[in-house]
Amino acid sequence: MSPAARKITEKLSDEALAGATGKGWADWFALLDAWGATERGHTEIARHLVEAEGVSGWHAQSITVGYEQERGLREVGQSSTGDWQVSASRTVNAPADRCTAAFADEALRRRWLPDGELEVRTHRPGKSLTADWDGGTSRIEVYPTPKGDAKTQIGLGHTKLPDADAVAAYKEFRRERLTALKTLLEDPGSIV
Repeated sequence: MSPAARKITEKLSDEALAGATGKGWADWFALLDAWGATERGHTEIARHLVEAEGVSGWHAQSITVGYEQERGLREVGQSSTGDWQVSASRTVNAPADRCTAAFADEALRRRWLPDGELEVRTHRPGKSLTADWDGGTSRIEVYPTPKGDAKTQIGLGHTKLPDADAVAAYKEFRRERLTALKTLLEDPGSIV
């Protein structure tokens, strides 16, 4: 399995999970098995972890995804509804409005994403951007999170992908292109 396709149980260590929640992966899986979680939906499992077990929302989501992956209820890159998606992020030394402009402005976008077919659907400068990718076969969502006056974390989601192979391919592609975007935003004179 490539690094882009690691299960959440490989990303979040047993020790870190136990430190934050009081239980490791095996204990959470056993508890959820005893509760009958394989017969319940994602939202119901996560809610149970929060309400009955006192787990924080973020950790409840992580445990639920880990459980679903471990029990074969979903694959890496697959949402709880069965859709395939991938996300990536990169922190850049540039303001949020410049980050979304790098997606919205076609001439600027071609400097870091020369081969992408992107049709902007919505653009809220410095706030968000959604676009159809490759003629609408999939969609991207961009969410910048300001980390100060001139630093931004760019969160990029790619949804409606056809399968796990596309998830793996686009994960690597997105990381590469976000690195090119970072270079362009931090050194506008550069050729990416």
